[in-house]
Amino acid sequence: MTNPPAVDRLRELADRTARQLGLRPGPETRRVPAVAARGRVFDLALALGLAAGAVHYARLVPLTGGVDWTGRLLLVPLVPLPLALRRRLPLAALWAVSALALPVRGDSPDIAYWSSVPCVIAVYTAAVHGPRRRATLLSLPAAAVVLVLLFSSAQLPSFPNGVVALLVLIPVLAVAYEIRMWRRRVEEGHQRMSDLAREQVEALERAVEHERARIARELHDVVTHNVSVMVIQTGAARKIMDSSPERAREALLAVETGGRAAMAELRQVMGLLTMDSDTDGDDPAGTAQLAPQPGLNRLEALVTGVRQAGMPIELTVLGRRRAVPPGVELAAYRVVQEALTNTVKHASGASAEVIVEYAVDRLRVEVADTGGRPSPSAATGNGRGLIGLRERLAVYGGTVETGPRPRGGYRVRALIPLETS
Repeated sequence: MTNPPAVDRLRELADRTARQLGLRPGPETRRVPAVAARGRVFDLALALGLAAGAVHYARLVPLTGGVDWTGRLLLVPLVPLPLALRRRLPLAALWAVSALALPVRGDSPDIAYWSSVPCVIAVYTAAVHGPRRRATLLSLPAAAVVLVLLFSSAQLPSFPNGVVALLVLIPVLAVAYEIRMWRRRVEEGHQRMSDLAREQVEALERAVEHERARIARELHDVVTHNVSVMVIQTGAARKIMDSSPERAREALLAVETGGRAAMAELRQVMGLLTMDSDTDGDDPAGTAQLAPQPGLNRLEALVTGVRQAGMPIELTVLGRRRAVPPGVELAAYRVVQEALTNTVKHASGASAEVIVEYAVDRLRVEVADTGGRPSPSAATGNGRGLIGLRERLAVYGGTVETGPRPRGGYRVRALIPLETS
């Protein structure tokens, strides 16, 4: 049988109100770790100890005003008992202790003093463990009024001078200890902030180094290929200028074409790096006219440029062409570009073969040559190109293998994983 909606709403409202007033523990209070069980045992022992002391104290204190001893004996021990729940229900314990302490404050000054001890403990607990800030702030002034009434009716005990000095010294030591711990926490906070700032600076420096390496890699891929081809074509034009002016002119036209292509790619790379342009130049609108990054669709133009330098190259595409991510296309293009550049520099007079295979789960790019003699520009190589290829392919989970072929020549093979559709 289900309850009516009105009853459920009333129960929910009552439960929420009890939790806000601290009369019922919330979910965060129920999830108490096992270590807190020792605290509950201590609270129970504290409440029972104060209650036992109250019974003993009430029997020793003489009656004033005709108060019944039996009634006092029953009521006075009840004052500290709510402290057993002081951590679980701090506000409820405070209100219960205050309500029980008020009736016994007029029995005698000594009983009023004894009843003020549980009130002080309840006030401290509510201030420290109160679950609701607003309810706690409203309860503490009322508890302060109860304490004022208790102390106005109480007779403070007299202590020896040594005990008084000890009672004064204990709060001083407690405050000094808290100040010392506060300073330590402040110093630890400053140290953490310094460590965090240093880590941020180191991360920024690493990011700058990575960006610098990326820029160097991109510029190397753009410039080296075109310049190497231009050097080969210029050298060929110089040798045949007297014997075959027409062929020399064709070689120089190829040099001009390569130079224009190199300048276009350089402008493209610099535009991507800076994302702005000089407004005093040819772009008054301040927006760079950026061409798309080269991809597999420009391999034919790349191979044609190298053919014009005098190297026979065969381009073969296997598998069904399909769209691949732009970053993968750029990486594959750079593999072919770098391999052909090395072939031009280190295998003059050789022929080369470029194979691009669209497999189901990967893209294979392979460039192989038949071997030849090094050109004069081979001495300028520093191996940065192959290192850049490995770093570029590693971003997409790809690998590159380089090495001599069994039948002579050199081969560069790159495998880039692709998502299967």
